[in-house]
Amino acid sequence: MATEHRTVLLKEAVEALMVDVNGFYIDGTFGRGGHTAELLSCLSEKAVVWAIDKDPQAIAEGQVQFQKDERLKFVHGSFADLTTVLSAEGKVGELSGVLLDLGVSSPQLDEAERGFSFMRDGPLDMRMDTSRGLSAADWIATADEKDIAQVIKEYGEERFARRMASAVVREREKTPITRTVQLAGILAAAHPAWERGRHPATKAFQAIRIFINRELEDLESLLSQIIDALKVGGRLVVISFHSLEDRRVKRFIRDQERGIKLPKNLPVRDVERGVRLKKVGKAIKPQHSEIDENIRSRSAVMRIAERVA
Repeated sequence: MATEHRTVLLKEAVEALMVDVNGFYIDGTFGRGGHTAELLSCLSEKAVVWAIDKDPQAIAEGQVQFQKDERLKFVHGSFADLTTVLSAEGKVGELSGVLLDLGVSSPQLDEAERGFSFMRDGPLDMRMDTSRGLSAADWIATADEKDIAQVIKEYGEERFARRMASAVVREREKTPITRTVQLAGILAAAHPAWERGRHPATKAFQAIRIFINRELEDLESLLSQIIDALKVGGRLVVISFHSLEDRRVKRFIRDQERGIKLPKNLPVRDVERGVRLKKVGKAIKPQHSEIDENIRSRSAVMRIAERVA
């Protein structure tokens, strides 16, 4: 049975995003519409919001949920295509804000047929967009042992990646690996150091999901486009749940703040150093009360940046 999706850092994210009640905003990870609904409730009738999501099911449910709100437009696709989507409407450089709530939603995790969770038996899919790309089962069936190990190590930061990859290749020679619980069992058996309170397949499943959905590549693509997409004063708000995501966002904002490297103490303004983006405040994490109500929020980190030139 699917768990009701609880939007993480709901008020905090929308408050950080809001710079213009009449503005143009994009929720790049619509999910089940929590942030979008809150944002719309804070905006005027003149405002415009675009909701983007890879998951066709999320788009379909959102179109029903928000069918009466003419301010909202749905786009099935990836936020990595931001410039393309904006260019089609002549809106590059007009955005008041972009919100990203990275990772998977509770319904995606809890619906066994989506194949994201090792806790529920289902087809080994893991695609956010089920209409395109290789499923996890397809990739597991054909990938080299070395490539499987690399994905688990790099995207899952799993120290037993080689053992796990070897076990996967060995077992797939006996029978195709097509189910989530089947793969979880193989990975768990290959893990020699189980941690209390954590399933031994956790990091590997996460790694395969990130790889299958090109999550880090999509994030880096969005970051490379975001400054030109925003208007001056527009904001980027990113909620990450994984250190690999958060590091990329943190590094991007830091590098943009530094601008062009020049000798110290030169009397130059930020704009002359090529500074076009600055962070807004410190990283924000959920309050203890939110974590108590929604344990999945415990690893969330939110960062905010604003275009200044």
